[in-house]
Amino acid sequence: MNVSVCIATYNGARYLEAQLSSILAQLDPDDEVVVVDDDSSDDTVTKLESMGDARIRIHRNERNRGHVQSFARALSLARNDLLFMSDQDDVWLPGRMAIMKDALRRSDHWVLSSNTLFMDANGRPTQYDCEGVKAIDSARHAGNIVSIFVGRRRYYGCAMALRREVLPVILPIPDFVESHDLWIAMAGNAARANLHLQRNTLVRRVHGENASIVSRPLRQKLWSRVVFLQSLFVILWRLARYASRSADRAGPLISS
Repeated sequence: MNVSVCIATYNGARYLEAQLSSILAQLDPDDEVVVVDDDSSDDTVTKLESMGDARIRIHRNERNRGHVQSFARALSLARNDLLFMSDQDDVWLPGRMAIMKDALRRSDHWVLSSNTLFMDANGRPTQYDCEGVKAIDSARHAGNIVSIFVGRRRYYGCAMALRREVLPVILPIPDFVESHDLWIAMAGNAARANLHLQRNTLVRRVHGENASIVSRPLRQKLWSRVVFLQSLFVILWRLARYASRSADRAGPLISS
């Protein structure tokens, strides 16, 4: 099963070399890295091109569209069966690719989520208050969705791997969606196709500018609950449509 690694970049030149080196070392010749640059004003694209690796495919947004839609575009451009996402400043731990590929190969699930370690802007290990996923909760789909709603269950796209089968459900991502991470996690749980890997597979860099590690005011948190309900409605509608078109297919979507 070949892999597409999907990355959204925006003014991320500082950490790209460390990130991509850790990824490319784990890829096979027929794998690919799909990068969507969100109209960067620094030398991000130049850095990407200078790496000289034919597996890196670079696409540029004509205007800044935000990280959610940039990741959505990267996923839509991916050509392989297994899809990984990566932030522009992470470092993959050795063996991540093989471990997650094996976990998906042995299951029929669509969305695999793992855990992460953390480091600061200079690459030093640091602590971050984050409740990771637990293997025992993989099949507690309704509970996981409720945990997302109350803000307790934190899924991160950079720690996920996806089967291509999930794309008709998650794409396109509506403009109102604030977090592609939680959108995909909700889809996986709503489809009963969610799997937790209770293992650290990468190191996330915490430097104050992360799109998914920010402190938000109460008003934004309340609005996020409204977005959650909108998102869940759309996902359930898409799953119903998917099921009606795929009634003769076996899989976690239609299993009891």
